[in-house]
Amino acid sequence: MIYYVEDDKNIREIAVYALRQAGIDARGCADDAEFRVACAERVPDAVLLDIMLPDASGLDILARIRKDPKLRNVPVMMLTAKDAELDKVQALDSGADDYLSKPFGIMEMVSRTRALIRRAARSAPADERTALVVGDVMLWPERRDATVDGNELQLTMREFDLLEFLMREPGVVFSREVLLQRVWGWDFDGGSRTVDVHVQQLRAKLGDAADLIETVRGVGYRMRG
Repeated sequence: MIYYVEDDKNIREIAVYALRQAGIDARGCADDAEFRVACAERVPDAVLLDIMLPDASGLDILARIRKDPKLRNVPVMMLTAKDAELDKVQALDSGADDYLSKPFGIMEMVSRTRALIRRAARSAPADERTALVVGDVMLWPERRDATVDGNELQLTMREFDLLEFLMREPGVVFSREVLLQRVWGWDFDGGSRTVDVHVQQLRAKLGDAADLIETVRGVGYRMRG
């Protein structure tokens, strides 16, 4: 997922459309407030960031990204009307991975975004590439570790398996019967109440992130997408 933070609606919509047409999942954010909400929902693969925004400086946002444990390794390309060499140097010295001045060609923007994603994939540590992330929750299947807001979660084997299963398909609703079959196994003879109990235990351990696991009345549960 690519986030493009740009207050000009026309430029933002054209860029997001071009990225999607190129097969790149993209989402536009009109300002820093919207960008914060998007990052809380999902950690992006890369960020395209305008310097001049109505509620914050792009350079200040970049500095915040580089200090955030969940976002610090996300590649950032600055997109701005400022083309002075000093502005470029300041952005790159502040941690930007690339810089593109407006007006820019759409095809060049798409090509450089692809390059940004490739570089990030090659340089990311193996455990970060395999991590599942939903909101403030991060889970590493191979390490069988999970954290919420950077704090380690102490989960039982079944709690971990249930959380991993839900995080692999955010937004998808699973019935209790399906969860029993896929998490507990076909030979498990316990009732569906088992799922409810484990969901309650998971929510208690997730704390402020408990609402990431949603109850769909009359159906089952899903991880908020």
